[in-house]
Amino acid sequence: MPSTWRRRVDAADWDAVAAEMDDVGGALLPRLLTARECGKVRDLYPDDGLFRATIDMGRHRYGQGEYRYFNQPYPHPIEALKQALYPRLLPIARDWWTKLRREAPWPDTLDEWLAMCHRAGQTKPTALMLKYGPGDWNALHRDLYGDLVFPLQVVINLSEPGATHTGGEFLLVEQRPRAQSRGTATTLPHGHGYIFTTRERPVRSTRGWSAAPVRHGVSAVRSGERYTLGLIFHDAA
Repeated sequence: MPSTWRRRVDAADWDAVAAEMDDVGGALLPRLLTARECGKVRDLYPDDGLFRATIDMGRHRYGQGEYRYFNQPYPHPIEALKQALYPRLLPIARDWWTKLRREAPWPDTLDEWLAMCHRAGQTKPTALMLKYGPGDWNALHRDLYGDLVFPLQVVINLSEPGATHTGGEFLLVEQRPRAQSRGTATTLPHGHGYIFTTRERPVRSTRGWSAAPVRHGVSAVRSGERYTLGLIFHDAA
């Protein structure tokens, strides 16, 4: 019988998700965490023992705010969510690499893929939680971490827009060949996931397909606090 997490992930219209990914490089997913589950994950943030690193975004000129990388083993339900999402993300990733005439390196299971990362020296866990307060924002960037990269990742909004915070829209900016950049802003509902490209997406070109770089970030939080859970499907060097 599928787990609770697999049922929630499977509830998405994955054909529509794949089409939206092909169009803009990002797509909204159904609610993956209930309000109570969001609160439990959010409450993990002050526990220093759960995290391997804390990053002050302002100090590194990444924007303004803070995020923390989890230690392994991950607290519940991070691993279960990653395991449920990976099989659904994999066909999109493989399709993109086929269009770009690249060899897709990702095996059928997340455990096999992470074992490949570890053999290549990428052993640091990459799941993270981000915390934004009034005026905080996340600069446009791409998440690579090493030579072995899974091209899709998922963020889950642990806070309720309009209630716990205002602002803080999720941003995607695509650099198009011989054209100005295209931006997409999305307000992520409470507990919902959002899948997006780690670094690029395939776009049609005169020679078939080419890779368009895509960066992501978060607009300024105008009031309150915004917490998000980030799920990255490769480990770091």
